[in-house]
Amino acid sequence: MSSVINVKIDPKVKAEAKKVASELGLSLSTLINGYLRQLIKSKTVYLSLHEEPSPYLIEAIRQSEKEIKEGKGKTFGNVEEAIRYLNKL
Repeated sequence: MSSVINVKIDPKVKAEAKKVASELGLSLSTLINGYLRQLIKSKTVYLSLHEEPSPYLIEAIRQSEKEIKEGKGKTFGNVEEAIRYLNKL
């Protein structure tokens, strides 16, 4: 026996999700059912944007790596060290 859930969703999101599901050989209903079962088991919500970094972010990372190699950057062994450093500024 099945139950019906009515969900309001952006039509573009639905179309894209349906396309991805189809590419995986699944129906959108099967994917949602699987997701809900995973939610019940793990009691955890998993979200991933899985997007490529922007050109700005890539350049910022490159610049940061360059500065670290040149000894201009500051690295920390853990979060607490970083927070202590920032609090001293």
